[in-house]
Amino acid sequence: MVSNRFALLMIFHVTLLTVTLIGLSVALTTEGYHSITLLLGGITATLVFELYRHVSKTNAELTRFLEAVRYEDFGQRFGSSNPGTHTGAGFEELTKVFGDIMQRLKTSRQQQEENLQHLKYLTEHIPVPLLSLYPDGHILLHNNAARRLFGSVHVNKIEDLKVFSADFFDAIKNLKPGRRRLVNFSYDGMNRQMTVVATQIVTGTMSENLISLQDIQSELDGAQLQAWQDLVRVLTHEIMNSITPVASLSKTATDLVDDVRLKLNENASADIVLEELEDVRRAVDTVARRSDGLMQFVQSYRSLTLLPAPQKKTLLLTDLFQRVNELLAGHWATKGIDLTIKVEPESLQLFADPDLLEQLLINLLQNAEQALSTCHHPQLLPHVTITGRLNQRGYVLIEVADNGPGIPSDIANEIFVPFFTTKPHGSGVGLALTRQIMIAHGGSITVNKSDMGGAKFTLIF
Repeated sequence: MVSNRFALLMIFHVTLLTVTLIGLSVALTTEGYHSITLLLGGITATLVFELYRHVSKTNAELTRFLEAVRYEDFGQRFGSSNPGTHTGAGFEELTKVFGDIMQRLKTSRQQQEENLQHLKYLTEHIPVPLLSLYPDGHILLHNNAARRLFGSVHVNKIEDLKVFSADFFDAIKNLKPGRRRLVNFSYDGMNRQMTVVATQIVTGTMSENLISLQDIQSELDGAQLQAWQDLVRVLTHEIMNSITPVASLSKTATDLVDDVRLKLNENASADIVLEELEDVRRAVDTVARRSDGLMQFVQSYRSLTLLPAPQKKTLLLTDLFQRVNELLAGHWATKGIDLTIKVEPESLQLFADPDLLEQLLINLLQNAEQALSTCHHPQLLPHVTITGRLNQRGYVLIEVADNGPGIPSDIANEIFVPFFTTKPHGSGVGLALTRQIMIAHGGSITVNKSDMGGAKFTLIF
């Protein structure tokens, strides 16, 4: 509609100018029309000026609009609300559109600025230090937590981090995106353990590593204290269980020996002396037996502290499960225990120590066997499944599940504590060793209720 009006006005002006020029040409070629010639000349000049103004005002308004957009000058006004901006060229509606566009651009820019300020405010108040490392080694600190962490040290490039320990400098410089690393942060007498996580951000042709630093020293101290308390509690319990009867029986044996010596001095009969010596033998035998139990406990403790470092290599889960199945198949067949193996996909691989992982699975399967043999429904076939799969986040999972009685919820958090056991003759080392093997692989182990009603141990790599 706007462009049609502009075209009609242009046609009108051009037509009128053409008619005037024709009349002017006739007047110029005819004698005696000097006044008409002057009049038509003035009209022609006026029409040319109006035609120029008709086009130039619209061009000026377009130029003003484009310059305002170019330089983000949202203070410019367009439309009927801005006096003096009418073009008179049929583009009054166009100026209104310009004004609406400028208002929308201004509103959009204000919203962007508000969102940016909101994000900056959130970033500044995040308690985790955040910094960006650029390919040229330049470092940008994003929040107050990062500035407080480095204190008075001016951190602007990667070399500035060397004062906080070589381990910390190496972690920031070489940590790959998506990886996590535990490092030591040391400065001005302060030693802290920190986790460093890197994420790559690519915007256009620019890339950066966004690095977050989390101080976990207090959490480590708390976990270490709790671990020591648990260990001391267990050690105290086990040692006292063995030392108390040993001390008591040693005292009893000493008293019996003194009694035998007294009776020998009194020339007591041989039967009485032999009876006393038999009591001494039983007491010493009990002491020896409890001493052997204490030695076995110490040996179990050593097995937890002397775990070898994993010798990792790529292995197929199908092959690993088959080896474990061959070790147990014959024995379990005689007990009527059915074992099912599932690997999805069949070509699923794992980078781990095959020997340690095989021992780990054997420990879990033996636990399942004992649970099924001690308590199982007579009409339900004992069943164990080993499953290897990928979860939605791409981690390799190994699940060992059974249809036994399961693990009571009140002790589910205790079963991985060294020497904790509910079995009459158990050492309490198996599951603790299993957890230690998983930690050595950088993974974890959890226990839940299986779909079959029993226990399900999940190994997460």
